[in-house]
Amino acid sequence: MFIIHNSLTYIVKVLEIILYVFSGVAGIQILYYSIFFMRIFAKRKKEIKTEKIPVSVIIAARNEAENLQKFLPTVLEQKYDNFEVIVVNDASDDGSEQILKQFQRKYKNLYVTTLSLDSQFSHGKKLAQTLGIKAAKNEWLLFTDADCIIDSNLWIEKMQNNFTENTEIVLGYGGYIKKRGLLNLLIRYDTVFIAIQYLTYAMSGLPYMGVGRNMAYRKSTFFKNKGFASHLKLLSGSDDLFVNENANKKNTKIEISKESFTHSVSKETFSDWIFQKKRHFSTGNHYKFNHKFLLALEVFSRQLFYILFIILAIFWNEPIIIFSVFGLRTLLYSAVILKASHVFGEKGLLFIGIIFDFVQPFVNLIILLLQKLSKKKRNRWK
Repeated sequence: MFIIHNSLTYIVKVLEIILYVFSGVAGIQILYYSIFFMRIFAKRKKEIKTEKIPVSVIIAARNEAENLQKFLPTVLEQKYDNFEVIVVNDASDDGSEQILKQFQRKYKNLYVTTLSLDSQFSHGKKLAQTLGIKAAKNEWLLFTDADCIIDSNLWIEKMQNNFTENTEIVLGYGGYIKKRGLLNLLIRYDTVFIAIQYLTYAMSGLPYMGVGRNMAYRKSTFFKNKGFASHLKLLSGSDDLFVNENANKKNTKIEISKESFTHSVSKETFSDWIFQKKRHFSTGNHYKFNHKFLLALEVFSRQLFYILFIILAIFWNEPIIIFSVFGLRTLLYSAVILKASHVFGEKGLLFIGIIFDFVQPFVNLIILLLQKLSKKKRNRWK
């Protein structure tokens, strides 16, 4: 009886410790939603500028003939008086050059720079973008990708409404084109959650990344900070690492009007998506410490929150408290996802989001471990 009593006492103490830890991580999760993510509900003052600032749109492309044919007109046919489009055709061998020449005959504000393949010199997207930036005539640069469709012909106008005297960087939303299938659903949810993070962090004065599918910055900012020099050896990072190094609460704005969105072609296979995620994690290793800490703490606290909830829901003798805390956090999460889905025009994500909210930290952990353990580096331009 004594042994049984001691065992029960020990189990109760362990469960009490688990309860305290659960309360702590639940508090951390609620703070993330209260301080950061709930800002998605904030009403933003609509900027309307009568002056149309000259803009250079820059697209770096390699073997994107099909996408250029379909999507480039959505850039070229913007309802904006003063803009140029610079496409850097980076050693394409798929007919991109001929398609761009056809567009040049129709659109006088389209300029093309072509890079030839050099067997002795391998380069990535950053070189192509740097050449495009150097060729730009204007101070303000607006970036997107060849596989992006611009949702509205007011894209440039909406983004340039944020081009003020003190602004150097503008972050926009770049989603993925909706298709059937689980993978596309996961990619769109993952993209929305990442957008919630980097946009609400920026609204809180902590900008840490942007997406090259839809962002803008000053040409002078690029050269003043030596462009991509600090991470030139990395294949990726021309967008998020540049923002991480140079953005701050005073020089960065966001634009989330529906007319400012772009949408890209999503990956077709899980292996390609995992590879894309691995590259994102590899660049994330180079973020500033405070950014890495905040991002990692959210994921770690979410993992613990779910694990400890399951343990307490099974073994704790007062489940009402446990389920109440779980319900509060789930309510906050659902409200943010529903609002973000509305803001970004990404419908039907709540159900998959509730499931993936639990799964995502563990999936990310597995992908991160694969990225760390991977010995072979697949050299991809993008």
